[in-house]
Amino acid sequence: MTDNNKILMQVSHRHVHLARKEIDILFGAGYQLKKAKDLYQLSDFAAEETVILKNQNYQLNKVRVIGPERNQTQIELSRTDANEIKINLPLRESGDLTNTPGITLVGPQGEAVITHGVIIAQRHLHANEKEAADLGIKNGDLVSIRIPGERGLIFNEVLVRINNKFKLAVHLDRDEGNAAGIDKETKGELIK
Repeated sequence: MTDNNKILMQVSHRHVHLARKEIDILFGAGYQLKKAKDLYQLSDFAAEETVILKNQNYQLNKVRVIGPERNQTQIELSRTDANEIKINLPLRESGDLTNTPGITLVGPQGEAVITHGVIIAQRHLHANEKEAADLGIKNGDLVSIRIPGERGLIFNEVLVRINNKFKLAVHLDRDEGNAAGIDKETKGELIK
């Protein structure tokens, strides 16, 4: 594979993006999320805060909050997570929360019940405009990424998302990353 087509592969563990309403309920009125560390996409950070997700008698503990706060609360889980808490989730692009299930979030100050917003995030490629132009891709394209190695495979239907705040990387959920044996050094090849 040529250097021009090598793209950093990143694996996202289950996480929560919170809107102000849910932050106030879970952590207290006016609470500000505390940054634990910056993420590769510098518009986001891993917060110190975690929540519990509850669906009937099932729950996931210590689910990381990703900041900054958003306009609407969104929870991103893998298929394994969804199976563990017995919830049927659609595969969606981040932000497309229409007709998605809800869940109960539990924080140190209270419980917030959301009526929608839980998804399995569609695998996607982040790029800024220059990186996208160099690769010959555009926003909304669906591309394939070849992963090398002992567990090498090809991920199809990778959604291209372009924003000048982004840095070039592909985001997969934990199930996908484990299936391909991806580590922090793995780079995939864009297939045109």
